[in-house]
Amino acid sequence: MSFPHLLEPLDLGFTQLKNRVLMGSMHTGLEEEKGGFEKLAAFYKERAAGGCGLIVTGGIAPNFRGRLAPHACQLSFPWQVKKHRIVTKAVHEADGKICMQILHAGRYGYHPFSQAPSKIKSPITPFTPSKMSSRQVAGTIKDYASSAALAKKAGYDGVEVMGSEGYLINQFISSRTNKRTDEWGGSFVQRARFPLEIVKAIREKVGKEFIIIFRLSMLDLVDNGSTWDEVVKLAKWLEREGVSIINTGIGWHEARVPTIATSVPRGAFSWVTEKLKSEVSVPLIATNRINTPEIGESIIASGQADMVSMARPFLADAEFVNKAAAGQSELINTCIGCNQACLDHTFSMKRATCLVNPRACYETEINFTPTQHKKRLAVMGAGPAGMAFSVYAASRGHEVVLFEAKNEVGGQFNLARKIPGKEEFDETIRYFNNQMKLHKVELRLNTRLDLDVLANEKFDEVIVASGVVPRALDLPGFDSPKVVDYQQVLKGEVYIGEKVALIGAGGIGFDMAHFLCERESSTLQPDKWLEQWGIDKTYQHPGGLTEESEHKPDREVYLLQRKTTKMGKGLGKTTGWIHRSVLKQHKVNMKTGVSYEKFDTEGLHIKVGEESEVLRVDNVVLCAGQESNRTLVDDMKSTGLPVHLIGGVDVAAELDAKRAIRQGAELAMAI
Repeated sequence: MSFPHLLEPLDLGFTQLKNRVLMGSMHTGLEEEKGGFEKLAAFYKERAAGGCGLIVTGGIAPNFRGRLAPHACQLSFPWQVKKHRIVTKAVHEADGKICMQILHAGRYGYHPFSQAPSKIKSPITPFTPSKMSSRQVAGTIKDYASSAALAKKAGYDGVEVMGSEGYLINQFISSRTNKRTDEWGGSFVQRARFPLEIVKAIREKVGKEFIIIFRLSMLDLVDNGSTWDEVVKLAKWLEREGVSIINTGIGWHEARVPTIATSVPRGAFSWVTEKLKSEVSVPLIATNRINTPEIGESIIASGQADMVSMARPFLADAEFVNKAAAGQSELINTCIGCNQACLDHTFSMKRATCLVNPRACYETEINFTPTQHKKRLAVMGAGPAGMAFSVYAASRGHEVVLFEAKNEVGGQFNLARKIPGKEEFDETIRYFNNQMKLHKVELRLNTRLDLDVLANEKFDEVIVASGVVPRALDLPGFDSPKVVDYQQVLKGEVYIGEKVALIGAGGIGFDMAHFLCERESSTLQPDKWLEQWGIDKTYQHPGGLTEESEHKPDREVYLLQRKTTKMGKGLGKTTGWIHRSVLKQHKVNMKTGVSYEKFDTEGLHIKVGEESEVLRVDNVVLCAGQESNRTLVDDMKSTGLPVHLIGGVDVAAELDAKRAIRQGAELAMAI
């Protein structure tokens, strides 16, 4: 498939972008690391060389109080310019363009010096901001302009002004957070003064031939957010003040609606960008859950937007655009929207990377150079760890034979992709399948690697990636055919009744509850998904919210855990709340502090504290973790060959594809 609209240049008058693809802003953590700007330069350079039309950096504060965290990056002084030049030089050497995002955290600042239009604490930070004085407001506007001027001096092609996602500018715009009675509050005209004065001041400082992108919150997804009429007015005023491009912002960080997780339908919010398209003439960028060139092409070709923004897809594959241009979209390592190695890392103060691409943000540290000592390697198990190792090792020149006892590759991903909202895992299996063909990995399906094979063929080393098996529980009645494990359910090997108890409330338990309650995935039905989460496409209410649809669950499900801690405490930092919300929508009964006694014809006998109870269920599904599948490990070691364990067979923690793929990559680099 060709992508003529996606790859068409965009003329901004004083400069031209080589295509319609924007690499959206994302914080990597390299901005604060020692020597991080050199690593950041390598990261961005690969994306520029990979064909991206325009890159936007992670958010850089215009002053100290605007920082996201105490040691977060800012650009306020001339001596700070030097390190930014390392980045811009690298991008320009690769024939790319790059803008610096200016972001003032406002009340989202994770430090006691945060400021906001009003003294109102955010629900996602522990600090209450101080109210900005009129003088401080005026000073902050100057700081934005000074930061933009320094960005120009550092070699950036432009700046993006972060006016969405609930940060400072958004806080001024919305009556939800702006309770001021002076010239910066009250009517919408006065609340909108702050962003307009910022853009005006920046344009005066940097001149006409400098890109200014404004990230406009088109859909706040919070109560008392902006009305559609206010969004349109502000867009027109921004155009008048000289912005070059308007980027779409979706949802405040405190919104209780998922906006970028894997369960969000692809391109779920392009309709709101299209809604603004007829109101302004400045180019518009659509964003959120656009992860394939096919979706990007469709959005632009249909007239919904002039560009598409993709952030995490460029973590997954630096060569995204080049592969699309070469007609090789099947070779793109697609972002699955899991958040596990990017946003979860960022919000835990770790360096961001990517579950499906462990090289992301490690371009100077993880590289697969041609081997000087070619080896013949036997790999047992074609799950995430085995596939990743095989591809990376073969790319270095090793001869790799991958053995898989089943008739398909993918391992646990074949189960994960059956969960509603996790259909994207298909893409990772497709990617590795194609990479194995490209790098000539010899794949032997329906073949178990055993001692006979090793006796008849010559291998230099053995890599065991045989994964995990579900953990069984030895309790009275648990040998009943009505007590099954999660793998049997997902494989369709057993019949499950209308009343079910799930033992174990980790990630597997939550996924199983979702699977049993939602027989038709709403992720594959965008309008149904929008209705499910109370998003109003007609935009009749401020913030774009309406009532969530009433949902009749397909089954009566109990989710049980032994621990007395909060249900789902160990889930992903940025996605756990989504999983809990979904189960609440499906009316799943969640019980903590449960001990299990037996299963019989009455049902599952449990105790919660000192209270005994019988759950009259048709089935019990075991989701109580897993154990390493080490059946043949000792056999492999008995051969005397070097044996390496990677993935679940090494550590059978909560299913962890991020660790499995990274282990495969690191071993392939070292072997």
